[in-house]
Amino acid sequence: MPDKTPISVIIPCWRDEALLGPLLSRLHQLATRSRQVLQIIVVDAARSPSCNRLCQQHGAQWLPATPCRGEQLRLGAEHARHSILWFLHADAQLLGNPLPDIQTAVASGAVGGAFAFRFAGPSCWQSRLLERLIDWRSRFGVPYGDQGVFVETSAYLACGQHRPWPLFEEVELIKQLRQLGRFVRIGQGVQVDPRRWQRDGWWRRSLHNRLLALAYAVGVPARRLVRLYGQRNTSACTSNNP
Repeated sequence: MPDKTPISVIIPCWRDEALLGPLLSRLHQLATRSRQVLQIIVVDAARSPSCNRLCQQHGAQWLPATPCRGEQLRLGAEHARHSILWFLHADAQLLGNPLPDIQTAVASGAVGGAFAFRFAGPSCWQSRLLERLIDWRSRFGVPYGDQGVFVETSAYLACGQHRPWPLFEEVELIKQLRQLGRFVRIGQGVQVDPRRWQRDGWWRRSLHNRLLALAYAVGVPARRLVRLYGQRNTSACTSNNP
């Protein structure tokens, strides 16, 4: 029998009801079909009544929060009950059933992991090439939040949790997780919404993201960089990370 360790799913959001609804529906469907115990926590920086109602419809826990993605993720983790934490962006799309792969990875001794970078929807040569480049970078560097990072709860706490920042909040966490134990890559299961690349241009968006990552690497604080990220509100949690 496959391991069915309960999972706490933590989803930060900010005015993302249109994207959040399909994700909550899919998670509820997976839990029902596989008889899997899921605790779904939505951490809403907009404190929206419509988001609260959407969570009630899908059996998810709604938490109002301040507009900072790192703080939202930490708040969700504080309310998590289970030994596996799975952090998803509100615009994530799930391919198949990723739950058994997460459970198997943790049961085999991994402290955490993330999914290979894949765009949702129809592909083009630009998206296929970027998938390969970003996936290669994340194998040797840091996979970001839009890749469905999951972690064993005690390891998450031991490594200091997400940093309370609006951007690059997972970088130091993942670096420390890799020092603590095995951090795995799962080949498929989570897909990234491509709309921002399509809107800004595939290469322009990617170059902008890389420049931000370089600035962060040389010591520019994340709270300063978020202004350059082009977000009106720092809680824009469905925004794909650099």
